[in-house]
Amino acid sequence: AWTNVDAAETAGDIVDVLNAKAPENLALAMKEVDGLLVHISTDYVFGGTNYNVPCKETQQGEPTGVYGRTKLHGEQLIQATGVQHIIIRTAWLYSEYGKNFVKTMLSLLQTKPQLKVVFDQCGTPTYAGDLADVIVHIIERRQFVGNEGIYHFSNEGVCSWYDFATEIVAQAGNACKVQPCRSSEFPSKVTRPPYSVLDKAKLKTDFA
Repeated sequence: AWTNVDAAETAGDIVDVLNAKAPENLALAMKEVDGLLVHISTDYVFGGTNYNVPCKETQQGEPTGVYGRTKLHGEQLIQATGVQHIIIRTAWLYSEYGKNFVKTMLSLLQTKPQLKVVFDQCGTPTYAGDLADVIVHIIERRQFVGNEGIYHFSNEGVCSWYDFATEIVAQAGNACKVQPCRSSEFPSKVTRPPYSVLDKAKLKTDFA
């Protein structure tokens, strides 16, 4: 997938090719062999309307930028193929690998005595290993049979990026001071969802 949210705004057609057409091709290929497609989507399909309750799978997608629109388009194309599928929307992923908020914060702590982090974007940090475990659980137990469709998964709880950064500093035992700030202090090409907590009730019921 194309996951650079800011760069997606000016990258052109390649973003839709990777986030929508490529998943459609995978879906068509899996349908030919009567296989299951597990596709990872994002909380960025939401955000166009302000709300303060967890987003359900049935809630209308209102992306605020190219990344969210192309990911939503990918979901729609997959569903249109008729392939057996599980689409899992997740949020705020972090792990030991790749680029993510936790690794960025830990790196900055090495050189910065003070950091500003936005407090007006709220969501749920999600460990990638937990997402992987859920996918394995669904596949190994063949619980996807009869349960095709869109699901939400994240870890529990809700916090702002400021809250998350504060906890990272505490866990690292660092003396860096984290200061809260508004998103407007960090101008961006795209407006990020101010609240993108995902309702996981459906997944808990169907894949217990």
